[in-house]
Amino acid sequence: MKVVALHNLKGGVGKSSAAVNMAREANRDGLPVLLWDLDAQGASTWILGGEDGMSRKVGKLLAGKSPLGEQVQHTPWERFDLLPADMRLRELDRILGDKADGDKHLKRLIAPFSEEYALMILDCPPGLSTLADQLIRAADRILVPTIPSPLSVQAFSRMLEHLDLKKRQRQRLTPFFNLVDRRRTLHREWLEAPPAAIGAPMQTWIPYASDVERMSLECRPLADLAPRSRATHAYRRLWQELKTELGE
Repeated sequence: MKVVALHNLKGGVGKSSAAVNMAREANRDGLPVLLWDLDAQGASTWILGGEDGMSRKVGKLLAGKSPLGEQVQHTPWERFDLLPADMRLRELDRILGDKADGDKHLKRLIAPFSEEYALMILDCPPGLSTLADQLIRAADRILVPTIPSPLSVQAFSRMLEHLDLKKRQRQRLTPFFNLVDRRRTLHREWLEAPPAAIGAPMQTWIPYASDVERMSLECRPLADLAPRSRATHAYRRLWQELKTELGE
């Protein structure tokens, strides 16, 4: 099973919409997919029609004292399942930090799902945290949705500084331009020549589109909500690019 995390120091960069759409594109490509919504805000859970089912024992679940697999919920799409968010996920950093297995705990929680799924997508909360540190061991690839702006470059640089990655680990962390508005000069310039500080982003970029905002209203991924949308086709290309890099 491959594990892909969507993460950024900044909020409001389209992380959850990317997680949902990438998961749905992989599912449409024939892979059994599990999306784990680790963000207490629960945007992915909302879009996929999930229900809060973890709150009373989230601590035991994340500590490995109760079977996490029992909390998996089916979505309306076959072989596309969800581990829903919960407000008590705000305690996630404390729980991860308290475990004796240190920075491998998240990886241990994920491992049992490899028997049923080919891909797990992690929708991670923004910020620099214990979770961010553990993603380096748990995820095969960390995708960083990045709006073309100087603040995004600053945030990405701070992520790299905080994580203090070795060369092979650095290769797992890849930005891609999201919410791109080609009417803006800076956006067009960065598509042509990305700033050196963010390295080599994914070739595919995601345009700003009102259809993305409609996802939270109609609770459907773009592939089902607006199959002909430019953003839908862009996510399809992004998934194909990622699939090639993962060796799927």
